Amino acid sequence: MEQSVQATAASRAPGLNALAPIFVGGGLAGLFDLIAAFIVFGWGVPRAIAGGLLGPSAFEGGAGVWILGAALHFFITIAAAAVYFVASLRLPFLRTHPLVCGLFFGIAVFLVMTLIVLPLSALNSAGPFRLEELIQGLLVHMFLVGLPISYSVRYLCK
Repeated sequence: MEQSVQATAASRAPGLNALAPIFVGGGLAGLFDLIAAFIVFGWGVPRAIAGGLLGPSAFEGGAGVWILGAALHFFITIAAAAVYFVASLRLPFLRTHPLVCGLFFGIAVFLVMTLIVLPLSALNSAGPFRLEELIQGLLVHMFLVGLPISYSVRYLCK
């Protein structure tokens, strides 16, 4: 009986090992990025995020639209953390060099969001962008998105 309990716990360990870095890294990245967005753009940011799914009418939405936008934001950052975690299984240097890899991953997330997701969204946001906005976006994604994800994968994957 005791051996079957140990075997069951051992078989579940890999799945549990994946959840911690994905949800901690994605959650922290989402929190830090959202706080930065609130500071720069104000409390309406989640409505703009929901606008990517709902279109311009999201800006007139109430609390439900705001909550949807916040949920979508965390879904995106947790999905980014999942991508980094899965990539780190095949590319171990992502775990051994979290500083450099996290900074570059933040750049990659920024580029995917800016060049693919936003133009395909219901808001059809495709620029042109001011240089200051691009630099700010890159720095925020490098330090507040890429690093929390990479360090979570580094220290929570054992």
